[in-house]
Amino acid sequence: MSSPPVAPAPRRPLILLRATATATAALALGQTVLAGSFLNGHYESLAPHEAGAMALAAAVLVHLVVAALVGRSGRGPRRPLVTAALLTSGVILQIGFGYDRALGLHVVLGALLLSGTLSAAAGAWRLPLPARSPVPEAPDGPDGLDGPDGPDGPDGAGLLPRPGGPVEVAP
Repeated sequence: MSSPPVAPAPRRPLILLRATATATAALALGQTVLAGSFLNGHYESLAPHEAGAMALAAAVLVHLVVAALVGRSGRGPRRPLVTAALLTSGVILQIGFGYDRALGLHVVLGALLLSGTLSAAAGAWRLPLPARSPVPEAPDGPDGLDGPDGPDGPDGAGLLPRPGGPVEVAP
């Protein structure tokens, strides 16, 4: 006996999941550029690296909330929530390692976080979006551009709307 079909997850939270996962991955990629600059001897890039870490922490927290919204309905996948929770804890650890100057752990965890954020973004973009719900057609207005009175209706078939009035188009 098969179970009844389950409705797909809501569309908007999945779109937000894509946006937050992409933003998180972009911030993580930017962090690697700043870290590389610092390791190359440009010590002034440490302050933007620290600010980027705070922005990344905020982004993974927002991503965690959005992933919880996706899974909350019971219809969305739970994997993004687990991934977002792991990324959040990883970023918190990463910030701690950075302030403790544990560079060996900081660099290795940074590489893992970059691959994790890229994987989360790819996973978010692989989730299929449900079809948009159909929008009901608006009733005809006095301009006669839509519905039975316009070019789509029986009495206006083959006519294109023009500023001076409809123009007949040969089939």
